[in-house]
Parts: sequence; structure tokens; C-alpha cells
Amino acid sequence: MAEESALHYYIALSIFLLSILSLFLIWQAWRYFRTMWLWKTVQKESWPAEWRRVLEKIPHYRALPEPLKERLRPRMLFFVRTKEFVGVGLTVTEEMKAVISFYACLLVLNLPDECYGELMTIFVYPYDMVAEEVRAHGGIYEEGRLILEGRSSGDTVVIAWNEAKRQAYHLRHHNVVLHEFAHVLDFEDGIPDGVPPLERSRYHRWTSVLYKHYQALKQRSQKGRHWDDYRLIGEYAATNEAEFFAVVTELFFQKPHTLKSHFPDLYEEFKSFYGLDTEALFNHLES
Repeated sequence: MAEESALHYYIALSIFLLSILSLFLIWQAWRYFRTMWLWKTVQKESWPAEWRRVLEKIPHYRALPEPLKERLRPRMLFFVRTKEFVGVGLTVTEEMKAVISFYACLLVLNLPDECYGELMTIFVYPYDMVAEEVRAHGGIYEEGRLILEGRSSGDTVVIAWNEAKRQAYHLRHHNVVLHEFAHVLDFEDGIPDGVPPLERSRYHRWTSVLYKHYQALKQRSQKGRHWDDYRLIGEYAATNEAEFFAVVTELFFQKPHTLKSHFPDLYEEFKSFYGLDTEALFNHLES
């Protein structure tokens, strides 16, 4: 009797597990075919009229050759259709979607694999955010407030619209959208460590070059002197490897000629990863 009960239990358990597996496979198949259908749909669509007006105000967009603009179009449309934009204290507009999706998709324009697959939600705030922070100094902890233009994780990005808009139309050293979406790319292998998903053959070279410059920057940050060329990258990039990757990504798009002049090995690694020669594309935009 006990053996019969045990047999019924294992049969029921097997049926339950197979049902869960079947549902999972059906869900994965639905996601795949929905993605393929949506991708084919956006290939045929044109820019929304409002997007065209917005994009023509962005110097990076104007600098792109027509083939890259055409390559960007379906990626931006697909991005907006697959991500949820949530306004916090404001109503999300087409201008916001155009600016944010432009820079997010510019980063991955020539990357071979699907990117931002885990990203679900983009929160847009009207102004910079204030966050509580705890700092440690030699075993002494102190609380303080930190002003943030953005924040990101694997599935969420937070953007301060006042900063994103200003930086999109008037190029500066910093670009919050590029910075936060670089973090999202860094998260795609599960660990925000300054190493985005790379081909195995490129991993050693990437980590060697970035680690060398990160350590050099960190030493200067700790001493507070002898910055030399590293002043270009700045002290914030010494926070950790993830911030170093995000800050250098900004420089790669915002000040490519300057980055290449001071750190040619860093420039070449980012050029190889992003598949874009930003110096050739955006050199004339540097102020």
C-alpha cells in the first residue's frame, strides 16, 4: 500500500513538473515569435513626425551618415515598443522617448546580439533625484545626501529629464543616458564589473587594458594628485570598475578625439566593442 501511494505521488509530481516545463516552453516560444513579429513590423514603419523634429536637434544624430540613421530607425521603434516608460511627477512625451531611445540604441547600433533584453522599465523624473548615502571612512560611517541624474540596474533605468534634454541638445563632457545604459550593458552578464558581454577571444585584452587604467586612476584619486591625463576621465570613474566603464563610454561618444589622443588603447577597445569609430563620426562635435 505504501509503495502504491509512493508511486502515485511520483507520478503526480512528474505530471506537475512536466506541466510547468510545458508552460515555460510555451511562454518562451510566444516571446520569441512575438519578438520576431514585432521586429518585422517595425522594419516597415517610418519615424513618427515628432521624433524627426526632435532628432534633428541632436548633434549626434545629425552627424550620422544616412545608412546608420536607417539602421537606427527600427531599433528605436522596437526599443520603445518593448520597454515601459513611466513618468514620475510628469507625463512621458514623444520627445522623451525619442531622446532616450536614441542614445540607448546608439550604444548598441552595431552590437551583434539582442541587447537590453532584461530591461523592462524606464522611469523618467523631471529633475535630479536626491538619494540617501552612507559613506565609510576608516571605520567611521556618516550619512549624507547624493544628487543623482540617473540610476540603473539590470531591469530598470532612472533618468532625470532636465539633464537628459540639456545634454542631448548641447553636447557636454557628460551624458546621463549614455552613462546609465552603459551600466545596463554591463549588467547583461549578471555582474556590474566593467566587463560587458564579450567574445571569449577579446576578454583578456579588454580586462587587461581597462584594469590597468582603472588602477592608475584609483591611485591618483586616493592620493589626490599627479592626475596628468587621467584628469580627463575624472575622480568619479575611480568609484569602481562599473563606473569606470560607464564614464569612458561617455567619453568615447562625447569626446572621442580627446580620448584617443590621451588613451589610444582604451579608445581601440571601446571602438572594437561598440563597433563604431566615433572619432570619425563625431570628432567635429567636440568643443
